[in-house]
Amino acid sequence: MQQALLWAALGTGFTFLMTTLGSASVFLFRGRKNAFAQRVFLGFAAGVMIAASVWSLLIPALERAEEAGQFPLLPAVGGFALGVAFLMVVHRLLPHEHPDECKGCEGLPAPRKWGRPMLLFTAMTIHNIPDGMSVGLLFAMAGLEGDPAMLGLATALALGMGLQNIPEGAAVSLPLYQEGMSAPRAFAMGALSGIMEPVFGILVVLLVGVITPYMPWLLAFSAGAMMFVVVEELIPEAHLGERANVGTIAVLVGFLIMMSLDVALG
Repeated sequence: MQQALLWAALGTGFTFLMTTLGSASVFLFRGRKNAFAQRVFLGFAAGVMIAASVWSLLIPALERAEEAGQFPLLPAVGGFALGVAFLMVVHRLLPHEHPDECKGCEGLPAPRKWGRPMLLFTAMTIHNIPDGMSVGLLFAMAGLEGDPAMLGLATALALGMGLQNIPEGAAVSLPLYQEGMSAPRAFAMGALSGIMEPVFGILVVLLVGVITPYMPWLLAFSAGAMMFVVVEELIPEAHLGERANVGTIAVLVGFLIMMSLDVALG
């Protein structure tokens, strides 16, 4: 248990640091609108999350269900659907907004003190919930089973999530800066948007004794939540404006890199 907790803390701590690194891009692009860079960032993140959902989450969910004598498709399909439903409810309830969208068009009405920067910050913070859960789950399984292959898979997922968190951190801080926030504050907000990853990653490990029998369901749940974020937000936002094919290429590059990490380390 302690080993799994340490691994999950290191894995999600790494992904959080990568979010912080990406948020620092606000100091490199000061004074310029960077719609092109933002499309690349979001497309790359989408590709990584698609590959992670399949190789790091759905395939292990099917394998674990089969090993437990369950009908593999039931937890895979059921957990995936529950993950999608969970994120849909969160999006319905939590006030948030995305770059290039109309004000206040998603979630419940925001408190009066919430400006557009806070709504943008909330939107990307939501994205990090399934990421943290996924990394925490795989490290918890690696710690429980003592399986080097599972540890490799967890490490690959942490590396992949870290890579995609660099553009995600930038996707928070750059729009905030373009909305008029100071560069240091936009950087801080971008970095803090990743705090949900260590929070949910460690929480999953702490609950591992309760959730172990449902591990295939939870792996598929994380995959469904990730795919909802990809289809609902990342891919559409990666294709806004001119030269949308850049977003498509970024998605494919992110997919290939994450797939390669999973195959090499898993």
